[in-house]
Amino acid sequence: MIQSYDEQYKSEVIQFILSVQNGEQGLGITIEEQIDIVDIREHYLNAGGGFWIALADQQLVGSIGLMKKTDEVYVLKKFFVHEDYRGKEIGIGKALYDTLLQFAADHGARTILLDSPSVAARSHRFYKKNGFKEIAKEELPVSYAYPDRDSLLFQLDLD
Repeated sequence: MIQSYDEQYKSEVIQFILSVQNGEQGLGITIEEQIDIVDIREHYLNAGGGFWIALADQQLVGSIGLMKKTDEVYVLKKFFVHEDYRGKEIGIGKALYDTLLQFAADHGARTILLDSPSVAARSHRFYKKNGFKEIAKEELPVSYAYPDRDSLLFQLDLD
């Protein structure tokens, strides 16, 4: 089940994201390097973006956020699915992504950017399959901070 973020899930979301980043991907990213997850309401919802979570049997199994940078440019952030719930057979990632795309379309987004750790090859395949093109940092239409400095950058044009 996909639902909009609610503060009651704050600690679970933080633990979930850090677990995937550091336990599974071995990135060594601290919470201090990504203060957006400490106050999702402020950095996403109140700023014109969105944040959604996936629940299965009352357990948090996925997250995705869309951060508004300009009226037309948004950044996809914190897209994670628990390893036991990945794959097209289950569809959690696709459901989260489709929810984000619908929100983007409804709010006039024309471009979605994202950064993804270079080690996340499976994620890169998903993004490319869904129309994202890899770009260089110099090609970013807006600047934004991302915690993993060894990230690949992607852009999706919605026109």
